[in-house]
Amino acid sequence: MTGRTYTAAHWGLYEVTPARNGGRPTLRPFHDDPDPSEIGLHMGSREVARNRVLRPAVREGWLRHARGLTREDTRARGDERFVEVGWDEALNLASRELARVRSAHGNGAIFGGSYGWSSAGRFHHAQSQVHRFLNAIGGYVRHMDSYSLAAARTLMPYLVMPMDELMADHTDWKTLREHCQLFVTFGGVPRKNAQIAVGGTARHLVKDSLRELAGHGVRFINISPVRSDIDTGRDFEWMPIRPNTDTALILGIAHTLLAEDRHDKRFIQRYCVGFEKFEQYVLGHEDGVAKTAAWASGITGIGEKDIIALARDMAGARCMINMAWSLQRAHHGEQPYWALLSLAAMLGQIGTPGGGFGVCYGAENLMGSRYRKFRGPTLSQGRGTVDDFIPVARIADMLLHPGDTYTYCGQTRSYPDIRLVYWAGGNPFHHHQDLNRLLRAWRKPETIIVNEQYWTPTAKLADIVFPATTSLERNDIFYAQREPYVAPMKRAMAPEGESRDDYAIFSELAARLGAEETFTEGRDEMQWLEHLYDEWIGKARDAGVRLPSFQAFWSRDLVEIEQLDEPVVLLSDFRENPEAHPLKTASGKIEIFCERIAGYGHDDCPGHAVWIEPHEWLGSGKARIHPFHLITDQPARRLHSQLDHSPHSIEAKIQGREPVWIHPEDAKERGIRDGDVVRLYNARGSCLAGALLTADVRRNVLKLSTGAWFDPENWTPGNHMDKHGNPNVLTADVPASSFSQGCSAQTCLVDIERYAGAPPRVTAHDLPFLSRGEP
Repeated sequence: MTGRTYTAAHWGLYEVTPARNGGRPTLRPFHDDPDPSEIGLHMGSREVARNRVLRPAVREGWLRHARGLTREDTRARGDERFVEVGWDEALNLASRELARVRSAHGNGAIFGGSYGWSSAGRFHHAQSQVHRFLNAIGGYVRHMDSYSLAAARTLMPYLVMPMDELMADHTDWKTLREHCQLFVTFGGVPRKNAQIAVGGTARHLVKDSLRELAGHGVRFINISPVRSDIDTGRDFEWMPIRPNTDTALILGIAHTLLAEDRHDKRFIQRYCVGFEKFEQYVLGHEDGVAKTAAWASGITGIGEKDIIALARDMAGARCMINMAWSLQRAHHGEQPYWALLSLAAMLGQIGTPGGGFGVCYGAENLMGSRYRKFRGPTLSQGRGTVDDFIPVARIADMLLHPGDTYTYCGQTRSYPDIRLVYWAGGNPFHHHQDLNRLLRAWRKPETIIVNEQYWTPTAKLADIVFPATTSLERNDIFYAQREPYVAPMKRAMAPEGESRDDYAIFSELAARLGAEETFTEGRDEMQWLEHLYDEWIGKARDAGVRLPSFQAFWSRDLVEIEQLDEPVVLLSDFRENPEAHPLKTASGKIEIFCERIAGYGHDDCPGHAVWIEPHEWLGSGKARIHPFHLITDQPARRLHSQLDHSPHSIEAKIQGREPVWIHPEDAKERGIRDGDVVRLYNARGSCLAGALLTADVRRNVLKLSTGAWFDPENWTPGNHMDKHGNPNVLTADVPASSFSQGCSAQTCLVDIERYAGAPPRVTAHDLPFLSRGEP
């Protein structure tokens, strides 16, 4: 016992120094974290608190309508002031509206929006809370998959195994250090992304692990338009590929292996199905185009000799092939992942220590950990009577085109007619593409209710906003899979203003709607924590982990989980005995050709990995109109858009705007200097950003990280310029394919120019106009 108090966020476990003399608690990095994230250190700061939602607030026009004074006009969302009301009135308004929609249109007219965002805390998890509440009152339309990983999540279970299992079973860093000779990564190993893990993280592993691998002589090759998305502490090789062409490069490598008879026929025969059809395609027997290194060079911008040399090096060494999530977040995003798996099978190293594939080291702290694998306590979301869902990135389509059909994993489905959206956790005006289109769609529902901590764009575009607490203001349990600690998260400060936790808000609404017992089961916050923990004790015991009683746990400051320190090698059991340890695919083997997917008949996702030109890319005619490929990656100083208003995030902005990376030669041609305000634009919209000149980005490529709060010149529908640097005004709301319906944010062409004149003031972090009482 050290007497420490802890809190946690997606970015890590933090030690809390209690507030003194009316001040605020301060946070320090966890003492056993080798590479703590700075992001969470600011979550309790006064600067962050200035943007809090302090009281229930209702949009003025919606409130007038609810009081029978005017007709409702959803077009005014974002432009009208908010009226702060008492909790009872706000809860009564929301419960009456939920009851009205259920009575008039059914529960299938309610969309439960939440993204969860890896929330730390096993009970106060916004996604679980809102879904449990909506199920308690009869059900809701939900989303499937995630913006981060939809194409891979739908594809990989057909080919090898579900993504959650793949992520938890990645070959560990220590084993890589001992056995890997060549680490080839498509899209780098971005340490900034690995600041997070689902449920939080205690010990950040990526920085030290990469340095240890490099120190042991592992050779690194980074295939990416951005050089600096990997940091090994030493020199590495950079192959600046043209964005969205990784599939073509992999096919060129595969052709070289076939032409030089360097592929592992024994592995393919024993562990895979369908290779013959893929082989025929690569050799050109299927479509008349041999996927040679020369062919790949013309598409990717990588030299023919370099491709051939890379193929030989990969076949001649213990080789780990890694691929970033961003590659599947693109038009035809399934194809690079399918091609990666096919190439790894050809090399025959899957299941060996230090060889095989990863998807993806650096995406979360989880991948590469050898700490114990067992799940933490989980709040049940319950079950409702509505089975309808949409793929997560199709929300604008759903709102704009109710009744239209779409395909998903071989199914043909229809979009529901949504009248009410309830959102808790997440910010669709960060995640979604083509935000001007989403802004039009956002006018369609009759009512939008939001639980929110801060005045984000989503809160400003709501009708009813309930002020929600942060993790510093409530009690919870910290634990994340393959982390070495469990910690009590004890409330460190009183709630700001009149904010309440999601559980308290939903309990009150459930009581008004006759579902209190179903939702609460008669438990308060601490009783739920004890209940979830006690259930977990038995599951942990089954995994060989002994946990103290809840009372003992809560009275302590930290519980360290005993570790076995056993190697983790992805698919080692399958390699050792595929008959005894078959995969969960239809064949029980790796499906290089998949009969089920082929049977769906999707031209944009056939039965094996193929090269299909994206709808926008630098090799197309559209590049003459918009000659830059825009990469929209995860920011380094926040998670998505969370804490965009913190000092840590604001410090990196240029003239108050998100930095856009541009190659110095490209900038020179356009008269752009370092630090200038620039305008990025295409047919979908435009945004302002601050120019950051660097040779770490390929020519004709721009990099503008996501997460700057959406700040349009005007909130009414139309192609208004964003003043703050939100790249999703530029990205296309086009599905990755008709198979996955995933987002394709990384397929985006734009142009850039120096902004003439005085740039408009950034207002993203301004509070909305608020009044008290009567509208």
